[in-house]
Amino acid sequence: MIAKSIKQTVFYVTAAIVIAAALYVPFYLQDDRTDRDSPYTVSVSERLPPVQPRFPEFTTDVPDFAAIHDVNERKIEFFLYLLPAIDYENALLLEQRRHLERIAQKHRTRQTLSSADQRWLNDMARYYRVTTRSRDEKIATLLRRVDMIPDTLVLIQAANESGWGTSRFALDARNFFGQWCWTQGCGIVPAARPDGAIHEVQYFESVEASVRAYIRNLNTHPAYQDLRAIRADLRRQDLPITAQPLTLGLLAYSERGEDYIAELNQMIRVNRAIIQDARSTFLH
Repeated sequence: MIAKSIKQTVFYVTAAIVIAAALYVPFYLQDDRTDRDSPYTVSVSERLPPVQPRFPEFTTDVPDFAAIHDVNERKIEFFLYLLPAIDYENALLLEQRRHLERIAQKHRTRQTLSSADQRWLNDMARYYRVTTRSRDEKIATLLRRVDMIPDTLVLIQAANESGWGTSRFALDARNFFGQWCWTQGCGIVPAARPDGAIHEVQYFESVEASVRAYIRNLNTHPAYQDLRAIRADLRRQDLPITAQPLTLGLLAYSERGEDYIAELNQMIRVNRAIIQDARSTFLH
């Protein structure tokens, strides 16, 4: 009974924190000056502004996954390591989306938005890189961007990009998604970087920061408009947002293109049951 009471208390406290963060965190986020959804193509490695932490971050140590010799056990431990950060970010996104939908409903019915609603909307637009001044377009673009990324997709891309958490970028920079940065000293210089190139593999202070930056990248970068369009279409049809349909929007994530998408889908099929086991363990 005591354990159950503690678990319930932790759940309610966490829920309260997520709701508070969703409503107030955008007020403290920095400006970012990039374009809203548009038909042009830009480099996936285009410099992203730094992502400010929403709360103090604690997960700084990366386990030695290579030391786990049982393959299934290694996979489960890898998934369990990432799931808390993914779950938190998605919970925050969905709470932000619910608040956004309430504002959108007010706007559709020509109700006057409060000054707090207007400020929240403008801060969300800055964080999600929406530059239009039109409120109609701002809300429409935010509704495409402020949404969850299925945990299965996050886990599989992390496994693919980091070699199941064993790459030096994961171990030394907590970078599980191959994200680049463009300021000298911002990360680790890749061994095979071409002469004249200046990119580095970005350093993150925690796994939470790595997951947050990756999700924000998918939700804002012009290269992933197709992913956001697929997700919006699933919403319109009242269908679940799952990993495999969204992989079709990741062609620009890797130079390998369609081969990369095929590999992700194969990994999803092979690891679906293991992800479910890890998810069940995490939830209980």
